Amino acid sequence: MLKAVKDFLNQVYLEMNKVSWPSYSELRGSTYLIIIFFLVFALFLFGVDWVIQKLVRVLL
Repeated sequence: MLKAVKDFLNQVYLEMNKVSWPSYSELRGSTYLIIIFFLVFALFLFGVDWVIQKLVRVLL
């Protein structure tokens, strides 16, 4: 059992060395992009919700 765990952790270590990690500037740029996309999407959903709310009030 202990050998199986050791082999597993060794395989994880080897696979993690194959990963292409982003640089700090790439990571920062991606983070900004995700935050901007989230804010735009939140504003879009807010607008759709507001329009639907006004339509329901008019219909009722």
